Amino acid sequence: MPAIITPFNDQQELDLDAHRHNLSFLGGLGYQGFVLAGSTGEGPLLEPGERRRLTAASRDSVGDDTFLLCGINAETNREARRQITEAAQGGADAALVLTPTTLSRNRTNFVSAFFSEVADESPLPVFIYSVPLVTAYSIPMEAVWELAQHPNVVGMKDSSGDAIRIQRTLAGLPDNFALYNGSAHSVTLTLAAGAHGVILAAANYVPRLGLEVVAAALETPPGDMKKQHRLTAANDGVARYGIPGVKAAAEMVGLRAGRCRAPLLPVPEDAPAGFAHLL
Repeated sequence: MPAIITPFNDQQELDLDAHRHNLSFLGGLGYQGFVLAGSTGEGPLLEPGERRRLTAASRDSVGDDTFLLCGINAETNREARRQITEAAQGGADAALVLTPTTLSRNRTNFVSAFFSEVADESPLPVFIYSVPLVTAYSIPMEAVWELAQHPNVVGMKDSSGDAIRIQRTLAGLPDNFALYNGSAHSVTLTLAAGAHGVILAAANYVPRLGLEVVAAALETPPGDMKKQHRLTAANDGVARYGIPGVKAAAEMVGLRAGRCRAPLLPVPEDAPAGFAHLL
């Protein structure tokens, strides 16, 4: 699934027409699911009501057969419940809930209780979202194994990029738990290890290559690694500029990226020229 960007107009309001275009563009290439309002989708910068509007516009655009996983970025149980309610009202299929960190970082008992209590009350199935590059915290495998026993905790996105960690995590999970890798660097290795799938920011700017790498990784034995190397190189070149880099690169391949919401800043003027050979 693409971790799809969220376009904003010059007034920093949601540009839902551009978002519909992007869904259609990527759906036309064969993607059958999307992550909305994740880290790449500037989910932590969305305001009350916008998550529902973004999800509802997505559902209207893609129909009922496309899987919509909506990002939840909350530091309290109350705020997580509010955001999940918005996602459910908009028609999301499940909630991708970021690990809380501001006062909970490295206190696994706090984090585990957060997920358990949020899942108890969530009207949507819950996916754990661990992205250490953003949160400076990686939820321990043992906590994931315990939370996987909760009937409403159905999956996880692990964006650590650590294929060995993902392989070890899989060993302690039930078969029906959907573990997604969130790192472009380790698509082939993690799918070969048994990950359910991948969620990629890079799908916004090398969407065909992303599909090709997944297809090759699912071959037995895994296919040509050259495409994985190309994906890694493209990701490295773009991701150094963060989400503004993703948006600038996405614009170059046909998506309508819009601007970022402050405090994020546009990429330097010379950056797109450097993207050209990567894309």
